[in-house]
Amino acid sequence: MLDIKWIRENTDEVKKMLENRGYDYPLDELLKLDTLRREKLIEVESLKAKRNEGSKEVARLKSEGKDPSDLMEEIRGINETIKTLDQEVQEIETRLRDLLLLIPNKPHETVPVGKSDEDNLVVRHVGEIPKFDFEPKPHWELGENLGILDFEAGIKLAGSRFTVLRGHGARLARSLINFMLDLHTREHGYLEFEPPFLVNSKTMEGTGQLPKFANDLYHCESDDLWLIPTAEVPLTNMHAEEILEEDVLPLYYTAYTPCFRREAGSHGRDVRGMMRQHQFDKVELVKICTPETSYEELEKLTQNAEEVLKRLGLPYRVVSLCTGDLGFAACKTYDLEVWLPSQNTYREISSCSNCEDFQARRMNTRYRPRGVKGTRFVHTLNGSGIAVGRCLIAIMENYQQEDGSIKIPDVLVPYMNGLTEIRHFR
Repeated sequence: MLDIKWIRENTDEVKKMLENRGYDYPLDELLKLDTLRREKLIEVESLKAKRNEGSKEVARLKSEGKDPSDLMEEIRGINETIKTLDQEVQEIETRLRDLLLLIPNKPHETVPVGKSDEDNLVVRHVGEIPKFDFEPKPHWELGENLGILDFEAGIKLAGSRFTVLRGHGARLARSLINFMLDLHTREHGYLEFEPPFLVNSKTMEGTGQLPKFANDLYHCESDDLWLIPTAEVPLTNMHAEEILEEDVLPLYYTAYTPCFRREAGSHGRDVRGMMRQHQFDKVELVKICTPETSYEELEKLTQNAEEVLKRLGLPYRVVSLCTGDLGFAACKTYDLEVWLPSQNTYREISSCSNCEDFQARRMNTRYRPRGVKGTRFVHTLNGSGIAVGRCLIAIMENYQQEDGSIKIPDVLVPYMNGLTEIRHFR
């Protein structure tokens, strides 16, 4: 959520920001409501002052033995008007907040201006793209031939965009999760959590999933609980409605969770294999820090996610997203894109974002600066550390061998009980 005062005082900048982000947003309506709210509040305060003066006059008249009936009737009228205006203000504030919840975050000045992912800026390439002496197979063909991916079972059990992992495939996914959590907790300083996989509407609103992305989420209406689309949601909301001391910042949190997304609007995209699933696994990284350190923390968070790919020996690139491709809550985002031989291109496997105080305002999460009166909103950051399913795909395709077997990256061999290759599902 953006500060309405900042929007009011920087209208031209907000209009340009919305244009750069490609958002059709009712800014004029927002500003009119803001003006109307302030006008009515002034009117209410004026009437309250008049009422207070009238009450004093009533007391004076009574003390002098005079009849204050006419004045008392006037005060009753003022009270009714105040009550009506208070109700109008409440209705305006509700609509105003609804609109504020739908305005996207302001991009950082270093974010490239552009309309789509074609305008993203490649920051760096890491690792060598593998060269094969044979035609590399896509992960779905490799997985089915080895018996470690069962797409038909996923469809039978749940429908399209669900997959069953079997034997060594399931073990490889579990090994990736444990490897990532060990790396982030032991070497990068993150505190591990196991949060609920279902959260309430207020929690979803806090990180920006509601109300804008309701159609992309799974909702249990009878309980008003939502299946989380990412562990960012519960981890970031851990400190909603709290005031933290500066001495405890920065906070580094991580969690493995399944993630659930309806993928509304993605029909026809990545229909083969595991690239775009309704349920997938992810290790998430979340940071809560002061405004002064948040961009330094973004660089560190991105490096933490990169370290997973480096140790797995997977070629990737880092991309700075342009304004038109930036996520709703993000001020700046680095995407990590891993090389997939079957597609002969890089595909996104992690997004690392600084949301500045956008989420903190929605959650009302503040901190008390050292030696200074008052409080400030924290900055929140999040990133995939990383997406397990897409990492599994990348390993299968980059480590495939001519006979259709898959070599296990060295760093995962201990997690696979010493197994160095997958030649069958058991």
